[in-house]
Parts: sequence; structure tokens; C-alpha cells
Amino acid sequence: MAMSHMMTAIQIKEPGGPDVLQPVDWPVPVPGHGQIVIRVAWAGVNRPDALQRAGLYAPPPSASPLPGLEASGTVAAVGPGVTRWREGDQVCALLPGGGYAEYVVTHGDHALPVPAGLSLREAACLPETCFTVWSNVFLRGGLKAGERFLVHGGSSGIGTTAIQMARAMGARVFTTAGSDEKCEACMALGAERAINYREEDFVAALRAEGGANLILDMVGGSYLPRNVRALADDGRLVQIAFLTGPKVELNFAEVMTRRLTITGSTLRPQGDLAKAAYARDLETHVWPLIERGALRPVMDSEYALADAAKAHWRIESSGHIGKIVLRVEGG
Repeated sequence: MAMSHMMTAIQIKEPGGPDVLQPVDWPVPVPGHGQIVIRVAWAGVNRPDALQRAGLYAPPPSASPLPGLEASGTVAAVGPGVTRWREGDQVCALLPGGGYAEYVVTHGDHALPVPAGLSLREAACLPETCFTVWSNVFLRGGLKAGERFLVHGGSSGIGTTAIQMARAMGARVFTTAGSDEKCEACMALGAERAINYREEDFVAALRAEGGANLILDMVGGSYLPRNVRALADDGRLVQIAFLTGPKVELNFAEVMTRRLTITGSTLRPQGDLAKAAYARDLETHVWPLIERGALRPVMDSEYALADAAKAHWRIESSGHIGKIVLRVEGG
């Protein structure tokens, strides 16, 4: 596939608000050993992108300084050592960065085929959320069929994916959201109960059910002691973000006496081998769910690549339900 040497990309001019995202001419990446270059059709927009833009989440030293952690498109070039992919293959992929661009490079083992029945637009929404939910809910959190699972922020990209995946795996799913409209959307996806946190105490709601066996939280701050109270004995709390702050005072006596587990992770800093293992698991266990319709990306809105700032205003408004994508080439 013929490629030019320069491309249009979205650069973070300086740390700040959404308006610091600006289109620029940028060199087209060249694949190294084990890497592929993707001609991007659609790029997913995620909160870590907004944190990076604000100067609060630096990319790893080896990653592109451009934002964008997931994309879909067509393989444009393959590096040495890549055996699975060929030029012209349609893929979606987890990225170390650089997705807000016409071309992006990533490890070949972090790419997955576009599931049957999905468009490239929908496929761009899969990698970041599916890698995150699988690794934290099912591997780190150990969710099993029949267990009570609480995911906060059920209307987010992570939340809508976690609700569907956990329900498909046989768990009882509970969630929180900030409006009746969002709660209704969560129920439609398979949540047994959606709690409007502005009107109801999720701790009381979960304790009335016997407590959550597993909680997935991205709020942090004051939610940590409340999550501990909402857990059943021997329950697990997995922390993946802290939208309201990373520090809080916690009495560990309850953690010890009730044998609770508090853990967490972030996806981006993990090694290539770990991410490749997650990709293999997803293709084996989750892609069949997508292809039979048990899991579908929930789409909120789309914006042109040049309008990336508008997409960031949208995600930071917290008014969205599901995923936001950038239209780069179409698909």
C-alpha cells in the first residue's frame, strides 16, 4: 500500500484544555520489528487522552507523543517478524499512542481482526475498553458466574462494555450513573439494577443485596471507603482510575476483618507481552460474544479528526453515553 511521508495528525500544542489540540503535518511512522502500521479509519476517544492533553498523564518514553490509544483501519505496512497480518487486512488495535492521525504504528500482537458484523466505526471502540475490562474484571478481579458485580460509571465506554461482558458471563450486574436517562441505558444493556448516585446511596443498595463480590471503580477519592462498605465479605475492589482524586483516608481494620482485596491497574504502562496475552484472550473469549450479538459497542457521537477538540469537550462534559470516535478516513 503506497504511503506518503507526511500525514495529518492532532498534536497537543501545550498542556491545557481541549483547544490545545491542533491539526499538524507529522511524519508517517515506520514499523519496527514485530510492528504494523495502520491506515486509520476511526480512532476512539478516551479519558486518558484528555488527561494526557491536560499534562496529567505522560506517555511512556517509547510511545508517540500524539494522543489516541485505539483505532481501526487497514494494515498499510508490516515490520520484520510479523507473520499474521498482511497489507490490506482490516484490524482494530490497542495503541501505545498516536491514534489521532492518518497512520499509526503498534505491535502486531496488539491488533485483532474486526469482528464479523461490525463496521470499522464500531470496531474502533473495542480495544481500550475490552482490554481494560477483561484484564481487570475477569483476570485481576476474578469475576465468576452468579457473583454480584458493581461497576461505577455504567454509561461510560468502560461501563457499557463491563455491563454487557459481565452479564454475558453470567454475573449479576449492578451499576451507578448520574441521571435517570443513563440508568435506563444501563438497564437496557443488561444491568439488574442501575442506581442514580445523585438520588440514592449505592452502599445501602448493594448491602441490601448482600454486598458486591466485585467492584470496578474509576472514581476514587471518597468512593474508596464507600466501596469497602459496599463489598460482601471476601469481596474484591479493582481500581482503574481516580476521577475525584487518588488520596483518601481508609481504616484498614474492615479490610482485614472481612478479608477484602483492594487492587488496581493501568493498561498503558504494561508490557507488550502482557497486552499480547490479553489480545489472545479477547479473540478466544470475547470476540465470539460480539459476533453473536451479546456484546456491542454503544456509540455516543462522532467527530471529524480536525474536530478532536469538540470530542474532548464532549467527553469532559460527562454527558455522553457510550463511546466517542474520530472519523479519520471513514469506514
